[in-house]
Amino acid sequence: MAEDKPRLARLTAIITQLQSKRLLTAREISEKHKISIRTVYRDIRTLEQSGIPIVTEEGKGYSLMAGYKLPPVMFTEDEAHALITAEQLILKNKDQSLAEQYQNAVTKVKSVLRFNQQTKAELISQRLQVRNNEANEKTSNYLIKLQSTIANNLIVKINYLSLENQQNERLIEPFALYTTQDNWILIAFCLKRNDFRAFRLDRIQNLQITNQHFEPHKITLQEYLDQCREKYKPTPDIPLT
Repeated sequence: MAEDKPRLARLTAIITQLQSKRLLTAREISEKHKISIRTVYRDIRTLEQSGIPIVTEEGKGYSLMAGYKLPPVMFTEDEAHALITAEQLILKNKDQSLAEQYQNAVTKVKSVLRFNQQTKAELISQRLQVRNNEANEKTSNYLIKLQSTIANNLIVKINYLSLENQQNERLIEPFALYTTQDNWILIAFCLKRNDFRAFRLDRIQNLQITNQHFEPHKITLQEYLDQCREKYKPTPDIPLT
């Protein structure tokens, strides 16, 4: 019986993992739970035999059948504390939209915690202090909108104040976002320059999402960053527009 417990916990975790992603590969499951691919196949068969409707896409991975609903996820005490810690970190982030939307999301998460977990989570929240951005300054409010344009391949019009304090208007195809030194940076394909450019969110004066779609870029974020490092050696930083 003692040997069954780890596997039972792993099977439950795999179900949660399947809920978190549209398509999950055997390798992702293997790496997450530190098990062999062969064990992954056996676990998937066990879940299928227990009535979980798992769809197998040959050569791609696994997903739950569309419309299938599982009971609400229950969090462990450590997981609840990790969420509370993340909340404190994100509230110090300089983008207002991220702070607001994360608070909305974590409020929903807190609502499914057991009573004793809520009490302990509240205590932990009171005993944490993040010293970054102590003034709680917010310098942008576009992060969440830009994430949506990346997900939906929507062209965006921005009024941008360059680092030389020059105002200019750009039509861009948002590609990726990263953060460094408290600033969020947007990587986008600029239709004016016909090339990728980097824009600081705190320099965007105005943003308008158009109803024009663009073809997704084939390059990955890591490939883009590798190309930048090669192109701008020995300078490690990607030049900003």
